[in-house]
Amino acid sequence: MKILVIQQKMIGDVLVSSIICNNLRAAYPDAQIDYLVYASTTPVLEGNASMDNIILFEEKHRKSKKELLKLGFQIRNEKYDLVIDAYSKLESWILVFLSNAKRKISYKKPGRNFLYTDNVPFAPFPKTNLGLAIERRLSLIEPLDLKIAINPIPKLFVSEKENQEALAVFEKHNVRKDRKTVMISLLGSEKLKTYPLEFMSKVVDYIADNADVNILFNYFPKQIEDAKTVFNACKPSTQEKIYFDLLGSDLRSFIAIMNQCDLIIGNDGGAINMAKALEKPSFIIFSPWIEKKIWATFEDEIHHLSVHLKDYRSDLFEQKSEKMLKKEALSLYQEFKPEFFKDKIESFLEKNIL
Repeated sequence: MKILVIQQKMIGDVLVSSIICNNLRAAYPDAQIDYLVYASTTPVLEGNASMDNIILFEEKHRKSKKELLKLGFQIRNEKYDLVIDAYSKLESWILVFLSNAKRKISYKKPGRNFLYTDNVPFAPFPKTNLGLAIERRLSLIEPLDLKIAINPIPKLFVSEKENQEALAVFEKHNVRKDRKTVMISLLGSEKLKTYPLEFMSKVVDYIADNADVNILFNYFPKQIEDAKTVFNACKPSTQEKIYFDLLGSDLRSFIAIMNQCDLIIGNDGGAINMAKALEKPSFIIFSPWIEKKIWATFEDEIHHLSVHLKDYRSDLFEQKSEKMLKKEALSLYQEFKPEFFKDKIESFLEKNIL
């Protein structure tokens, strides 16, 4: 049996959709399972034996119809028995159409159901604490009626060498071994997904005030000025606990460093999803325009919890579409005072640190 799973999107999406491959591997141990993703997301798949081949969707496929069609015919030549399209947009529709696979599964959407043999309802609300991001992916394997216990948890794999290298970085920066370590998801993938920097500094202060911990900042070198803005706005007593220059050189080194941390707090995004895949407790601050019900995965109010402006100021969301909320995201962020959830951070730290 030859299977192709399609998810050309960002790190969090690729990591979450990898549960499709993981469960397919458990059900069909001898199958060839290939995963089509963006090249930039492949580090989160390293070491995962559920995939036989990683097929790269590159910038050339997006920019050139000729290259996209070429990729489609390469997929066709593989003669896949099953294609599962977790992306379900124009680019993947073309690839699915050209694949000529016997069975094709995706979400039920008006106007393109003819492309697939199985059209799965796109759930509007979560049924469990797994969150819609997880539940929707798992719904794509329901038509297969797999005879296994479904595992909903994405996994990251860190080698012993990577763990030792991360420990060496901690040693180099003289990170205190007698304290637990908190990673701060400092910046979102864009400004509209980034909690205001002056507010984030208060969040970091809350952490330092309520727990004797080491604090690491997750940011790219190109974001250092924003990171400095947060650091400089923190209290001197907080700054003493921050290891500002302790960074990974690439995504794999970040994963290894995160594996040495005890929990993560901050903006929703790839860092949070990677931490969860490493079984680290998480506290997420959602952007006002992002739907919490989708990415608030595994919420139990103990190890995983999140906050959203709508939890405190639902009046600001009345009669507003996602498009309107995105347009107003920056002004809405200013209404999302850190004081709203100070007690939740204290409770989260008490349950996971103290």
